[in-house]
Amino acid sequence: MLQAVGLSCRRGERRLFSDLTVKVEPGTLLAVVGENGSGKTSLLRIFTSLLPPEGGAVLWGGQDIRQLKELYFAQLTYIGHLNGLKDDLTPLENLISTMSLAGEPCSQSEAKEALEAIGLKRPIHRLPSKVLSQGQKRRVTLARLWLSTRPLWLLDEPFTSLDAASTTVVTQRFLAHLQRGGLVVVVTHQDVALPAPMVQRLRLTG
Repeated sequence: MLQAVGLSCRRGERRLFSDLTVKVEPGTLLAVVGENGSGKTSLLRIFTSLLPPEGGAVLWGGQDIRQLKELYFAQLTYIGHLNGLKDDLTPLENLISTMSLAGEPCSQSEAKEALEAIGLKRPIHRLPSKVLSQGQKRRVTLARLWLSTRPLWLLDEPFTSLDAASTTVVTQRFLAHLQRGGLVVVVTHQDVALPAPMVQRLRLTG
């Protein structure tokens, strides 16, 4: 279980939110919504421990993530709003490299299966990533979700640049993860088409 308890966040002279408390149970997706500048990405970064809160705490299984450190990092998969691909590497090479750096190494065949699962067919696998469309690049990044075995997924605007078909494929991957008892937190401007009991919404007003 992931909990935010009394969180506050300030960027410069501006307080983005204060006394924020929310709980995400296994099998639940938390959709963080709000206007640009309301603190959505900052909250996600606090959940990853990349950004310290001004006040309050984030708990994983009832323990402060600041004390858990590497034990907590080993439980999460984080995908930011930037794709983080190296232009001169192929999608296959990018995916294998990213998974290795994240501490979840995969085989070439597993990476190929993940790319195909998100709709990237084999001829694309060996093209330099710089020639791909923005939607294809986003799908290469999101293919990590077909390889991750970690319970907590944190994603910043995962549907950006995706067409309707790809959005549906990613949403179904969320569903499979939740049905296995996983947890998902997404920053999004779009509705997430999952059964209502599985989805919580948190609106930040800035």
